[in-house]
Amino acid sequence: MKQTPDRAGRYWLCFDNGKKLGLYRQTVEEFGLYAGKELTQEELDQLQTAAGQMSAKMRAVRIVSASNVSRRDLQERLVRKGESPDQAQQAVAWMEELRLVDDKKTAEAIVHSCISKGYGVARAKQALYEKRIPKEYWEEALLDYPEQLDRIAEFLRSRLDGNSDQKQVRRAVDALIRKGHSYGKIRQVLQSLSFDTEDFREEE
Repeated sequence: MKQTPDRAGRYWLCFDNGKKLGLYRQTVEEFGLYAGKELTQEELDQLQTAAGQMSAKMRAVRIVSASNVSRRDLQERLVRKGESPDQAQQAVAWMEELRLVDDKKTAEAIVHSCISKGYGVARAKQALYEKRIPKEYWEEALLDYPEQLDRIAEFLRSRLDGNSDQKQVRRAVDALIRKGHSYGKIRQVLQSLSFDTEDFREEE
């Protein structure tokens, strides 16, 4: 058994049959492991189960630390990373008990991030969908979403000037739509900036 952990914090055990098993410190201490210790088949089975459970938990912690994830998103990511469905489910339940996974708070964080990036509400809804946030949390999270008219104006000023032609205007409009802004609000801001919107339809 290696006495120092690897970069992921795992201690590696090498068995007589050539099999290797990576364990976190908690599991090493729980089973009282040391170099030369002999294990029965039952003990080995228990150790492998415990190793899988701890691996899923530690991976869940790393995923949550890196980004905002929902319960469902976290579970799916764990399975994609190689954890068994049962271990992934147990790890997510453990994270919920520690209040490290909360779909409502995650929804609020995602919406706040979209607002800070100048996205429209449509882009925020897309982000909630992609993160597997249950729709029951969408309405409250989006309740006070700002119109972002100032962010639209800021974007248009950075792309257009008095010499911009209709083709350039349309490219800027398309870019704003991709950011989730409604056609009507974009048209409203274009008019306030004295751009010709005659060729742009009014939002239905």
